[in-house]
Amino acid sequence: MSLSQPKMSVAELKERHLAATETLNNLKQRLNQTRRSLLDTDIAGYARSQGKSAVTFGPTDLVCCRTLQGHTGKVYSLDWTSERNRIVSASQDGRLIVWNALTRQKIHAIKLPCAWVMTTAFSPTGQSVACGGLDSVCSIFNLNSTTDKDGNLPVSRMLSGHKGYISSCQYVPDEDTHLITGSGDQTCVLWDITTGLKTSVFGGEFQSGHTADVLSISINGSNSRIFASGSCDATARLWDTRVASRAVRTFHGHEGDVNSVKFFPDGNRFGTGSDDGTCRLFDIRTGHQLQVYCQKHSDNDIPPVTSIAFSISGRLLFAGYTNGDCYVWDTLLAKVVLNLGSLQDSHEGRISCLGLAADGSALCTGSWDTNLKIWAFGGHRRVV
Repeated sequence: MSLSQPKMSVAELKERHLAATETLNNLKQRLNQTRRSLLDTDIAGYARSQGKSAVTFGPTDLVCCRTLQGHTGKVYSLDWTSERNRIVSASQDGRLIVWNALTRQKIHAIKLPCAWVMTTAFSPTGQSVACGGLDSVCSIFNLNSTTDKDGNLPVSRMLSGHKGYISSCQYVPDEDTHLITGSGDQTCVLWDITTGLKTSVFGGEFQSGHTADVLSISINGSNSRIFASGSCDATARLWDTRVASRAVRTFHGHEGDVNSVKFFPDGNRFGTGSDDGTCRLFDIRTGHQLQVYCQKHSDNDIPPVTSIAFSISGRLLFAGYTNGDCYVWDTLLAKVVLNLGSLQDSHEGRISCLGLAADGSALCTGSWDTNLKIWAFGGHRRVV
């Protein structure tokens, strides 16, 4: 007598799958409703109830002190060194430029193997830079290497393995030997630069991974084993490098591509910027959305957010937009306290990237107008 179960037909399997999917979606909807019912206020509402007042900015509190000119194509990405005096930028002109942020001097102009570069990052020691783009390879350049006969800096390591473009890269803090990349193949990868091999892959065929292109990553400065990612699937996800493949938590709320993620200084929260025109603040411990940052426009046309950064205290959120605006938000009261795009020395095109110096003394913005601008904080503003 056979004890084996009778085989189900394809139609029966499909029916069971549809029923399970419907049950899962209903549970997700009930969970989201329960979460929303528990959120009786947001950060700004609570702050106002406590009588908190917004940060005020005068005309000399944040000014453009330098314009870095040298790229001949759209600037796509930038990063500061930890000692704050150097910036690396990547452009559609097919070059990385390493700048002296104090003198505007070009220290290196690196010709790239692929002109379609989308991301760049300094190593923690500032001795190397990484970049990636449409060639699906993360290229590492040792800035101390000898140039070739044509004066070009050779590639010291090529990290190959992604099946889609590389949208973002970041070195693991305090390590020049490991970095994390995000890709259009829906995965993030932790690399060992010394061997050129993958250490871990996050997402992909696993259900807890992103279901569309990964656009941005941010490593937690308080715990380098934790990182966040943003994606075209309108979600942000939290990952632990000790837990292979599966996301620790998924964050919903956005209604468009999540173009930028950045950890809050204390490491317990992170911010996002999206094509839906909003920035949002999430708590990694509870999974709750804490605040939405959205500026109403008279024509109801809200431009997408391309890049975000926090001040060293977290009180300010800087957000770049496709229309050339760059808002300085008071994160506590969700109020715009300054728009760099309205100032005389503002960019003439889309703000594509921005970043804050490690000591909080300056902000750098990059644009499709081919320029980078350094905005300096006056007096006490450097510690906000």
